[in-house]
Amino acid sequence: MLADNLPRKSRLADDHPVVRRGMQALLESEPDFSIVGVAADGLETVRLAERLKPDVLVLDLMMPGLSGLEALRIIRERSPRSRIVILSMYSSSAFVAQALQNGAIGYILKGCTEENLVRAVREAAAGRRFLSPPVTEIALNAYIEQSKAGVFDPHDTLTPRQREVLQMAAEGKTNGEIAERLNISPRTVENHRAGIMKKLGLQNHTELIRHAMRHGLIPPDD
Repeated sequence: MLADNLPRKSRLADDHPVVRRGMQALLESEPDFSIVGVAADGLETVRLAERLKPDVLVLDLMMPGLSGLEALRIIRERSPRSRIVILSMYSSSAFVAQALQNGAIGYILKGCTEENLVRAVREAAAGRRFLSPPVTEIALNAYIEQSKAGVFDPHDTLTPRQREVLQMAAEGKTNGEIAERLNISPRTVENHRAGIMKKLGLQNHTELIRHAMRHGLIPPDD
């Protein structure tokens, strides 16, 4: 029987099969955890989370189709009771702050110990924040305060559909490929891309790529 303060159902979202299988095996070895769904990209994650309403969702920061940050924002709107832990290979305080501002309750690194992953899920189930070392509350709070005082970000004016098109374009997909993935026409994709470029003040595809990197939609250059 599950304890009241522990997760009754959890979901995993990561685009690497080996990582997904490893996390699933680890969490399922805990007698009080139950994995109700696994997803390989951001769009699938949003659909499954909306349908399954997991207690805790472990979400990769970088996924194809829709980034973890964008998926996080949508899931928080559609399944507000789900508590979300971001899984990432990036320890940048900027990414951590964006994740928490979008509604994540935890942030763990892919190099963390198995104990940290299990603890992060338990803390999330109990409604408590968990940050994987070396992220510190002091550095994080400083970044959040700095971002609050920052200038207006035109990225926030993009519609959900424009955000999807932006990420797929940054991933190198053609208008036809994006249209097929989103079940819309190539002409509609072209119109969305034009709207994105105008809203963000971008001149070419290179600038679009840089914008996507800054906002955590695709991995930054090493």
